[in-house]
Amino acid sequence: MTNPLFHMISDGPRPVAPFSHAVEAGGFVFVTGQMPTDPAAPDAPLPEGIEAQTRRVVENLKIVLNGIGLDLSHIVMARIYLTEFYRDYEAMNEVWQSYFPADRRPARTTIGVTGLACHALVEIDLVVKKPE
Repeated sequence: MTNPLFHMISDGPRPVAPFSHAVEAGGFVFVTGQMPTDPAAPDAPLPEGIEAQTRRVVENLKIVLNGIGLDLSHIVMARIYLTEFYRDYEAMNEVWQSYFPADRRPARTTIGVTGLACHALVEIDLVVKKPE
């Protein structure tokens, strides 16, 4: 087995803690949970509402994936964390599903949590399979 590759994407979202954007190991890429921060203005307030925050998170995930030559079609598993699970679950789902064809949606777990970094409403992390 080769050593893991640790990826920091130069134009990616600024990390809110000490971590790599993604770690590649054994043909998989593990993408750190992304927040709804704007990479072009990392100190700007977060977007308002779950729809805007979900879109920003997915766009940030796309930046990380593109930085290592991948895209959303390579996702095999996503974990979504919501601070207001019952209030935001349906609206988050509407945004999430807009990024994937109905027959190519990744496996997923959605978890209600008591808080997230930056006081975000949503965070999403990924497991991605590299093409052979």
